[in-house]
Amino acid sequence: MAIDRRQFLQTFAAAAVVPAMTRPVHAQPYPSRPIRLILPFAAGGPGAVLAHTIAQKLPPQWAKQVIVENIPAGGSNVGTAAVARAASDGHVLLMTTGTIVANPSLYAKVAWDPVRDFAPISLMATSAHILAVHPSFPASNVSELVAFIKANPGKLSYASPGAGTSGQLAGELFKLKFGLDLLHVPFNGGPPAVTATMGGHTPILWAAFPTAISSVRDGKLRAIAVTSQERFASAPDVPTMTELGFPDQESLFPIGMLAPAGTPRHIIDLWHGEIARIVALPDVKERLTAIGFQPVASTSEEYSAWIKAEVPRWAQVIRDAKIAKID
Repeated sequence: MAIDRRQFLQTFAAAAVVPAMTRPVHAQPYPSRPIRLILPFAAGGPGAVLAHTIAQKLPPQWAKQVIVENIPAGGSNVGTAAVARAASDGHVLLMTTGTIVANPSLYAKVAWDPVRDFAPISLMATSAHILAVHPSFPASNVSELVAFIKANPGKLSYASPGAGTSGQLAGELFKLKFGLDLLHVPFNGGPPAVTATMGGHTPILWAAFPTAISSVRDGKLRAIAVTSQERFASAPDVPTMTELGFPDQESLFPIGMLAPAGTPRHIIDLWHGEIARIVALPDVKERLTAIGFQPVASTSEEYSAWIKAEVPRWAQVIRDAKIAKID
């Protein structure tokens, strides 16, 4: 079934203001012990910001029970697998990004399935990817950039936060669209990729929008476009690929919450209600906007449909770009 991506984002944005609803009373209290909220990445990223914000804004009887735990190993696969194997009682949850839809095609083997092993709770916030260049680069828009790359085949490179990252996938989608001969230079994370582009070592950058936005604001990078459907309030002068006439270049940088498959529906609904309430709070919305995110709070069904649509989409990009499997 075809998925209308614009309709998804509009629905998510509307869902962000839905208040938590009254939930049925169950004999077994929840939570009955500490909740492990697992982030399969290193501490300090935007996922950690949102995780700690959510934990702090939960009702007091919940907040003291939530433990945010980073498991930065195996390109997020280790922490993701830990949640897939956990008991389906709502006491071990996953907060993750687009790796949930890309890793099954990027890695030679993963010990989890994005559809079979999880019960989506909510796509909580979304950002996008940014295409940026060094300020001295002789292109100020997508058309000029494409023309310059085509006039210099094999001579230019783009930086990304690393092999298999969403930044690389966005860059490869761009290359496929325009038939570009452009070298990928992976770095060990977003900040080194940004630094290399600011220094002119790699003149072009593809990275998650939150990683580079401060450098764009400071004039150290020139933003060409973002891959969202709508412009960001934190960078209103940066056009979207869609408005430039390239809607097939959309690529989100999402943060979502999932539970192990089989988690009772009342727990899924309970968490979704709290997420929708929290991301609609003015101070939370302001904080998310400042770091380049849009709060969305999709339903479980909407997040599930997004996952099912994105898995084959990125599998096709990975195949067409001939990205080598990661062992």
